[in-house]
Amino acid sequence: MTVALMWEARAVEGRGEELLAWVRGRRLPREPLRREVLRAPQDRVLVITWWDAAYDADLPELPEPDGELVRRAVHRWRFEAVADEA
Repeated sequence: MTVALMWEARAVEGRGEELLAWVRGRRLPREPLRREVLRAPQDRVLVITWWDAAYDADLPELPEPDGELVRRAVHRWRFEAVADEA
């Protein structure tokens, strides 16, 4: 099964590039199948990692950044891949 973990944070105004650099500098204890980093307006940063694991597996995730770097707590979601229905 493929599981995707999503991690999304919103930087304090004007510190989006700093949050992006913070994310890029973080390594996980294990490497996922794939890792993608995205950004959006309002200094938001999104990280998606894909894992070959059960939905409820204990998987490494990025931690919370320093409270002075982000406006609010990180949002996290977990999804499982489903087969396309044609």
